[in-house]
Amino acid sequence: MTVKFSRDVVPLADLKVNPGRVVRHVAEARRPVLLTSRGRGVAVVQSVADFEAAEEEREFLRAVVAGLTDLEEGREVTVDEARARLGLA
Repeated sequence: MTVKFSRDVVPLADLKVNPGRVVRHVAEARRPVLLTSRGRGVAVVQSVADFEAAEEEREFLRAVVAGLTDLEEGREVTVDEARARLGLA
């Protein structure tokens, strides 16, 4: 999901005047909207579903990085050891 600056940048004043339009745009475009004040980005508006999906993806990637770090540092167990630790043996 990429912000299209030609369509997805909204001055904060526009949000104050017509918040419903901004929310509809986010829902229809399925992209976040960058809110600006005096030409600088100040906040991002996105749908709850997109926020949750992005957060789940970040959590997954953090877990992958942690796992790869464990492997690099020699912290690994066999499948049988993992099953035994989890009581699945």
